[in-house]
Amino acid sequence: MELITAKTAGFCFGVKRAVEQVYAQIGAGDGPIYTYGPIIHNQEVVKELEAQGVHVLAEDHLEEEEGRGRVIIRSHGVSRSVQERLAKQGYEILDATCPFVKKIHRIVSEKSAEGYKVLVAGNPDHPEVKGIIGWCSGPVRVITEPEDIEKLPDDFRSKVCVVAQTTFNYNKFKLLLAKLEKILYDRIVFNSICNATQERQVEARQVASGVDCMLVVGDQHSSNTQKLYEICLQECANTHFIETVRDLDALWFENAKRVGITAGASTPHKIIEEVQTYVREF
Repeated sequence: MELITAKTAGFCFGVKRAVEQVYAQIGAGDGPIYTYGPIIHNQEVVKELEAQGVHVLAEDHLEEEEGRGRVIIRSHGVSRSVQERLAKQGYEILDATCPFVKKIHRIVSEKSAEGYKVLVAGNPDHPEVKGIIGWCSGPVRVITEPEDIEKLPDDFRSKVCVVAQTTFNYNKFKLLLAKLEKILYDRIVFNSICNATQERQVEARQVASGVDCMLVVGDQHSSNTQKLYEICLQECANTHFIETVRDLDALWFENAKRVGITAGASTPHKIIEEVQTYVREF
């Protein structure tokens, strides 16, 4: 059996940077260490950090928490109001927001102040998108599917700024832009999808198109991993979304001569290696 692992599988720059900042704080200074929400969408990493004394600050119970200790803002970023609330409550804030996400915050903040309405291509329930919305001072809407464009209010026809969630599907973003071009006569567009995301999606499609079984490794709550799974499933019907080696089923590999592996941006390298080891045994 031939095993093909995508070169881009695993931690992206922003996630690696955020996780390293958390580990750097363990044992440094006094007081408890918190992350605002899970530092990344991977329960294995979160559990490992919790065992070392890093606690998750509940997003929906922020007002109930005491303002002491250090809070690390995860790579997804947070809204301006959350950042201000954390500071007001007395936490020491360490910002591990991905630089590419911070760039979107600056764009929407500036353009909102200039009177632009903001359109965000992304998942409205994703923490990154919620954070982006929180840096807008004027009207803002989130679009995910082409049908969402038809529901836009009439005032979203001119002076509109379009950005995208960094992990949004690049091909879907192009479809949305094509439809927006027909109704927006005064617009500025920022392709804020991370280059690493685009490369990961393109490579995942290439690998999946040439294998008999495709494995997508990552947390079920990871948006970018879910998109990789959707892309791979289009190319290989025998595609499976797993979190760890425990989810593997030997039946998937029957009669498979080539097996492909890719992984989301929040998947540690050691989990990918465990999956590789398991597959090589067949």
